[in-house]
Amino acid sequence: MILEINNLSKKYGDKKALNKFSCKFTEGIYGLLGPNGAGKTTTLQTVSGLVPADAGKIKFYDQDITNMDAEKIAALGIAQSPEGRQIFGDLTVAENLKVGAFTLKDRKVINECYERVYHHFPLLKERSKQQAGTLSGGELQMLAIARALMSNPKVLLLDEPSLGLAPLIVQNIFKIISEIKKEGTTVVIVEQNALQTLKIADYGYVLELGEINISGDAGVLIK
Repeated sequence: MILEINNLSKKYGDKKALNKFSCKFTEGIYGLLGPNGAGKTTTLQTVSGLVPADAGKIKFYDQDITNMDAEKIAALGIAQSPEGRQIFGDLTVAENLKVGAFTLKDRKVINECYERVYHHFPLLKERSKQQAGTLSGGELQMLAIARALMSNPKVLLLDEPSLGLAPLIVQNIFKIISEIKKEGTTVVIVEQNALQTLKIADYGYVLELGEINISGDAGVLIK
């Protein structure tokens, strides 16, 4: 098992964001679906170490990473592209990508990551010296995903990659996500755009109020 979540619970004040939530991820694309407030983003944030879990366990290749420092989790091979992109607008595209490779020490591996990113996102190569804050919404989303890929992750967590984007741009981004999966990276997508996600996913979990409402093969859920 690549990533395993067991009985994960998280509260914000009196509100339960996650209530004994469990799921498993092997190779492939997984959709975490559901309305606002379902606990999707909280799941990603607890996995990547951005927020502490109140209870439960998170295992990555059988190693307990529950409440581990985010930097250590990233170094192990889990990368997140956050909701809202959170790009460094004052830095260039290339500088943003360099930030994504902060856990890597091997120059050869870093160069290979640049090649991979520019293969998937050739527009970013054209814009490499451009200040990131001047990019369009679609270009910013591409940069956010590319920056996460720069750490050469085994698991890529994507939070609302289609948010606020035109349909053609969304279609292109989801096509690239499918290509990333074929290279051996497990992808977990948090989305409200359930239909688009299930079209490329292998498996889906539908959350409601911090619990799994329904789960199954994407081809079944899409019906």
